[in-house]
Amino acid sequence: MDRLTLAVVSRNYFNMPAWLGLHGGLFAAEGIDLAIDHIEGIEEVNDRVRDGRAQLAYGVTEHVILDAEAGGHQAIIGGNVNRLPFSLVARAGIDGIAGLRGKRIGVSSLRAGSSSLIMRMLAAHGLQYPGDYELVACGPILARWDLLRSGGIDAGLQGAPLNHMALDQGFVSLAEPRDDFQFTSLDVDTRWAAANRDLLLRFLRGFLRAHERFYTDRHLARQVAMAESGVEARYADSAWDEYTQGEIFPRDAEASEAGVQALIETSALIRDLPTRARTRAEDYIDRSWLAEARASL
Repeated sequence: MDRLTLAVVSRNYFNMPAWLGLHGGLFAAEGIDLAIDHIEGIEEVNDRVRDGRAQLAYGVTEHVILDAEAGGHQAIIGGNVNRLPFSLVARAGIDGIAGLRGKRIGVSSLRAGSSSLIMRMLAAHGLQYPGDYELVACGPILARWDLLRSGGIDAGLQGAPLNHMALDQGFVSLAEPRDDFQFTSLDVDTRWAAANRDLLLRFLRGFLRAHERFYTDRHLARQVAMAESGVEARYADSAWDEYTQGEIFPRDAEASEAGVQALIETSALIRDLPTRARTRAEDYIDRSWLAEARASL
């Protein structure tokens, strides 16, 4: 068995294809002993690919773009969260997005991730950053959920199943965007990929099978979600329903060109690299790896 490490963001439902492939023996069938490292800091996920502590990442896709613009070697080779899966969850009593004026909104990072989405959503309702509200960099979904419950923030994006749990606990949903948007993706350092071609292709065969299995095996998805994240069966099922009906994960495991382009244009709001809106999504996606893996199934 060959050891591979996949770095991922926290223990949230985004990781389901990798979790399912692990629990379902799909990577083991390819001779791969897959270790999944769950990391709370979103920047560290792609940093681990850069320094070799991980060979692959379910990373925030904007970090691949930032890496490439800085002369790095990371590429998007597969999809993950290709369409927005979030609810903008807020404390009870906040009346609509306009009610977020003067409030504290939790985001994964000020530099990338959910902050650009919040800016875009609120700007559409006449609220501008930083004058009209405060962004609090508090980490990914689980950290935002903790702060929302403790009163440390007034609102934040929550994905399934935490959005359903929040509504059951008296929080309110102000918006539920489902646009094409490459929030996270399967990323690799192209130098490692070139030097480990057979190993990567074997991983990707398991990756392809895991995506198809997710869509066809609700029972296994429920069991895996409960084991990996500790959610109740009803919330595991509600997440599966939402993700399959909304096609949040790509059934063919491919990254979304439209989703990456939407990311580029939206993330320009952060102004780290204002010229990114003029780049092409396909400049960051290498589809050759999945194509070869699929041909060898």
